[in-house]
Order: sequence, then C-alpha cells, then structure tokens
Amino acid sequence: MKAITMWQPWASLLACGAKKYETRSWATQYRGPIAIHAAKKDPHSIMVSLPHDISKSIYDCIYTQFGIQSGALNKMPVGCIIATAELVNCWRIVYNPGTDIDKAKTIPIGAELDVPKHHPDFHRYIVPTAEEMMFGDWTPGRYAWEFANMTMLPEPKPAKGMQRLWNWEVSEDVPMP
Repeated sequence: MKAITMWQPWASLLACGAKKYETRSWATQYRGPIAIHAAKKDPHSIMVSLPHDISKSIYDCIYTQFGIQSGALNKMPVGCIIATAELVNCWRIVYNPGTDIDKAKTIPIGAELDVPKHHPDFHRYIVPTAEEMMFGDWTPGRYAWEFANMTMLPEPKPAKGMQRLWNWEVSEDVPMP
C-alpha cells in the first residue's frame, strides 16, 4: 500500500476527519488506497511556531475528536501508521478558481483539478472552508490532496516514514478503505 508521512498534529487532524485535504508543494498522479503515517518529529516544536489562533483551533479540534482533556500533544501517536484512506483527487491551488469569471472574482482562493484543459473535469473546482484554510498551506501554486473513506486504526502500527509516497507492507488486521 502507498503511504504518506505527515507531521503531527496534521496527521491526526486528517485521520480523525477534522480535515479532508492535505496541502503539499507537489502533485501526484497516484489515486487509490493510502496509509497515513505520523512522523516522529516532536509535535510541540511545531505547535509553538504557529500563530496562537491556529494552534488553539488545532488543540480544540484534537481535544474534541479524541476526547482528550489536556496534554493532547503527548497523546498523539508518532512514528507509526495511524489511518488508511483513499486518495481520490489532487487539486491545484489557485486564485479565483473555476471557469465562470464572474463567480471566480468572488472567490479569493480555491483549487482546480490538476488536469489538462481538454480533460472533461477541467472546469471542476473547490473552495476550502475556513477550517481547512487554517489546517493547511493554501498558497496558490501548491496542491491539495483529497482523501475519502478515512479509517483510523484501532492501534497505531509502528513504521519508519519516508519522504514523498512510499510503500508500506500492510498486515492483515489493518482496515482497508
């Protein structure tokens, strides 16, 4: 199975359904089953560098989703696979998305399917919610990877992560998307 490594808390936000897009600086042609790997990087070192309103929203979301009263960073799994899903689309983040010029003028940031102009889905676009904007880097020129059928694993599976997409050997007890 393909896998993608993410820093915490973004891996957990994706795994628990608080966000459905992972923003990346690169596109992928891959579509299909994918494992979500939480990197070993200490989440605290990342969170202290974020603006207070964003870190507060992340904490609130994690507390709500996981039922954690305090100390969420210490309870987030690292260095393991935490969920499986389907990677269903890769969107190119742009200013004023869509082919309807009048409508596009009212949308500051969005994402268009990363397909050639002659493709039947060329005109499709999305507009991220305020929460998605807060939980990702929606700078035009980047890409939003769309996930569906996210399933958190009952128990995280230790694994060494890698950059880009990598192959993970799935054990029989892992729920598939």
